[in-house]
Amino acid sequence: MSVTYNFGFMDEHAKKEVRRSILKAISIPGYQVPYSSREMPMGRGFGTGGLQITLSLIGADETLKVIDQGSDDSVNAVNLRQFVELTCPGVNTTTHLNEATLIQSRHRIPEVPLTPNQTLVLQVPYPDPLVVVEPSEDKRKVMHGEADYARLLVKLYEDIVKFDEITISHRYPTRINGHYVIDPSPIPRWDVPKLNNSPALILFGAGREKKIYAVPPHTIAEPLAFDDVPFRVESFNDTHGNRRPCERCGATDSFLDEYINEDGSKRYQCSDSDYCDTVLAETKEAAHA
Repeated sequence: MSVTYNFGFMDEHAKKEVRRSILKAISIPGYQVPYSSREMPMGRGFGTGGLQITLSLIGADETLKVIDQGSDDSVNAVNLRQFVELTCPGVNTTTHLNEATLIQSRHRIPEVPLTPNQTLVLQVPYPDPLVVVEPSEDKRKVMHGEADYARLLVKLYEDIVKFDEITISHRYPTRINGHYVIDPSPIPRWDVPKLNNSPALILFGAGREKKIYAVPPHTIAEPLAFDDVPFRVESFNDTHGNRRPCERCGATDSFLDEYINEDGSKRYQCSDSDYCDTVLAETKEAAHA
C-alpha cells in the first residue's frame, strides 16, 4: 500500500511560518527567532530543526546535499536524504557540492567555498551561547538585546587562566554584524571563519529549542577573542611542525579526522568526504596525464 505525503511532509501553514521566521532572521542577523517547531517522524535532537527549514524552502527544481560531520554516507545524512526523497518527489539529491543548491549539514561547513546561489542549513542542538553562564531564558534575552556578553568573555578568560588558551573545540561563540553572539552549531573552530562574509545564505535551525537564526550573505562574523589571545583554528601539524596530509587523498588544506588503527597508531583523513573524493580523482587524473 503506497502512502501519499504532502510535498515536503509539513502542511503549508507550517512551512509559511518557518519561511516568515527565516525572513525575520535574515533581517536581524544573529537574532534567535522563536517558531512553533512541528513534530517530525524522528526524535528531537536528530536534525528536526534543520529539516523543517529544508522542507520549507525546497522546491521541485532544487538539488539537495545532506552532510553529517562531513560525510554523505553516515546514518544521519542517509536517513534525512531518504526522507526528503520520499516526501519531495521531483527533487534531486547529490553528494557533490558543486551540483547542490541547498545543503543541509550537521557539524561541518564544506571545505570548498559556497556560492551565492547556494543556501546552507545547519542543524543546531543548543542555539544560545549564553546558556553556559545564565540559566534564565528571560535574562538571556535581555543580555542579547543589550549585547551584554561580559559574562561570556569572563568564561573565556577563565579558560585562558586555567589552560593558557581558549579550549573550546566546537560551538565557538561568534558575534554577528557587530551585535548578536550566536552558537554556530557544533562546527569545529576550523569552520568558523567560513561564516565571515560568506557569499551564501547560512541558516540555523534548532527544532528542540524552537529557534531559527541566520547569517545573511556578506555579513561580518567574528569569533569572540582577546587582542593578546587571538582566535585560532585547529592545528594538524606533527611533532616536527609539518602539516599532516590526508592519508587517502594527500590534501594538506582540509579539516582532518583522527582514526586509531588496530596497532594503536593514528591516521588522518579528510572529514569532508566529497572534497576528499574530488582531490583523489584529480590526483589520479594528473598521475595518468
